[in-house]
Amino acid sequence: MRIALGIEYAGDVFCGWQSQPSGCGVQDALERALGQIAGEPITTIAAGRTDAGVHATSQIVHFDTAKERPVTAWVRGVNTLLPKDAGILWAQPVVGDFHARFVATARHYTYLLLARPERPALNARRVGWYHAPLDVDAMRVAAVHLAGTHDFSAFRAAECQAKSPVKALTRIDVGMQGSLIRFDFSADAFLHHMLRNIVGSIVYVGAGKHPPAWIGELLVARDRTRAAPTFAPDGLYLAGADYPARFALPATRRDVVLPY
Repeated sequence: MRIALGIEYAGDVFCGWQSQPSGCGVQDALERALGQIAGEPITTIAAGRTDAGVHATSQIVHFDTAKERPVTAWVRGVNTLLPKDAGILWAQPVVGDFHARFVATARHYTYLLLARPERPALNARRVGWYHAPLDVDAMRVAAVHLAGTHDFSAFRAAECQAKSPVKALTRIDVGMQGSLIRFDFSADAFLHHMLRNIVGSIVYVGAGKHPPAWIGELLVARDRTRAAPTFAPDGLYLAGADYPARFALPATRRDVVLPY
């Protein structure tokens, strides 16, 4: 039997999604809890591997098990065994060809950035921070250069294992959410550190260090060393993934809202 799950988590208390020898990954905590409910070892597959410090409002996961349990066991039962910083949102049996990673048609991320002299306290590690005001209009203009299908080598981490640097970025919006600057991204897939590298470079534009056209120049140059440093993971959220309607899943996207 194959089960799909939606899970949310605060990434700052984990060392990323992926299982680690020390057992500090979200995947480790989830598989331990699922294994106790199933009474057998469980291996999970996720829509995307988030880095240490990156949060999720809607990570989609699937696993296989020979044991039958009520759906409530996979939600309420597992939640009693998870750390308080992670929680199952829903569970549903799915057909055998469902795959959380390979059948996803799009993935969605949001980055929340506080731009002010004072560092955040109430939402420390939940938002990114820049120490001065930023020109949001210039950042919007810069972001336009990145929309579409491009080679994103300029924003790719050196350790990225993706077979191709070409990705289709279907959405990149820069706006305001209360006192926060909000970046929304949608794509078929993302490269390692791609979004944090993009945010870092757009922040450089907002700070007046480069004109908006610089972002287009980086894209054409395909040289990571010319772009801004990788931005902090604190404000980055995996907000969900899309799947074909035939799988009839519950809502697989959840917005990011913080009390600012």
